[in-house]
This record gives sequence, structure tokens and C-alpha cells, in this order.
Amino acid sequence: MEKNETKNMQDEAMNNPQEAPAADETAKTEESAEAQAATGDAEKTPEDRIAELEEQLKAQKDQYLRMLADFDNYRKNQLKKTNDLLTYGGENAFTKLLPIIDDFERAVEHNAKADDVEALKEGFNLIYNKFKTYLEQNEVTVIPAAQGDAFDEHMHEAITMFPAPAPELKGKIVDCATKGYKYKDKVIRIAKVVVGE
Repeated sequence: MEKNETKNMQDEAMNNPQEAPAADETAKTEESAEAQAATGDAEKTPEDRIAELEEQLKAQKDQYLRMLADFDNYRKNQLKKTNDLLTYGGENAFTKLLPIIDDFERAVEHNAKADDVEALKEGFNLIYNKFKTYLEQNEVTVIPAAQGDAFDEHMHEAITMFPAPAPELKGKIVDCATKGYKYKDKVIRIAKVVVGE
């Protein structure tokens, strides 16, 4: 009787080929479920998977918020540094000028009581040289504007035209009324000059 049932099943599978693959798939599914159960790695339920994803999302959101706070702190710190630099950037320059001011004050004080004119002249020359040295140390230089130098509209301003005392001074600097200065390569004050015509 068992032989007949088996034969009938085989005949049905042959007569209905669409049902045969379904039987094969069922067998495969059962085998894979048995393999998973055998290894102890049972399939997670959808609720477990959702909980796991929510935990990952929470961790990433926390990491994002921390990074955002760190960036905001960095931005505020840089803004404060920039503001301090703009507000107090000249502090070092003024601090180095104070000893020269002290020398001027001593010279003015001494000027009221002094009888020796030569000593006064020497004192003022020392202060002047000290001030020039300070400017040179800070890369502030005088723009050349001596008699006979070529006129350059980027560094010189012609305040007047004067008849040239010699033909070679035509179009050139005859006299300098106010010295010009450069800080490094940048002109910070244009020299005011008289140009020969």
C-alpha cells in the first residue's frame, strides 16, 4: 500500500509540474531552518530588528549632536580669537613705543632746566635714532624720494610742478616735502614730492 501512495505522489508530481517546485522549495526551507537551529542562530523577529535599528539610530544621533556641539565651540573660539586680534592686535606695537615716550618725557623735563644746548641736541638725536631703529625692526622703511629719483605714482604724490634746475631732472623728483613709508611691501603713506618740469 505504501508503494502505491509513493507511486501516486510521483505520478501527480509528473502530471502537475507546477506543484513539484513548490514541494522542492518547502524541503529547502525546512533544511535551512534546521541548519539555522543547529547552529543556534535563530532568525531575529521583526521587533528585535526594529529595536536594534532604533539603538543604532540613537547612537548615531548622539554622535552627530556631539560633533555639532564641538564644531559650534570651535567656531565660537575662532570668532573670539579673531575679535581679540582685531581689538588688541596693535598692543605689541604700542608696548614697544612706550620706552621711546619715556625718553621724550625725560628730554622735555631736562629741557626746562638745561643750559647746555649740545646736550639737548644729542638727547633728541638719540631718541630719534631709537625711534628709527624701532621702525626698521618692524619692517617700516622710508620710500626713496631724493632729488633725481624717478617719479612713481604708486609711491609718490606730486604736490606741485617746479621748473627743473637741470635738464636731467625733467619729470624727476626735485624735492621731498613729506616722507613716505612702506610696511613690508605695502605703501602706508605716499611721499609728497615736487616734480621738475
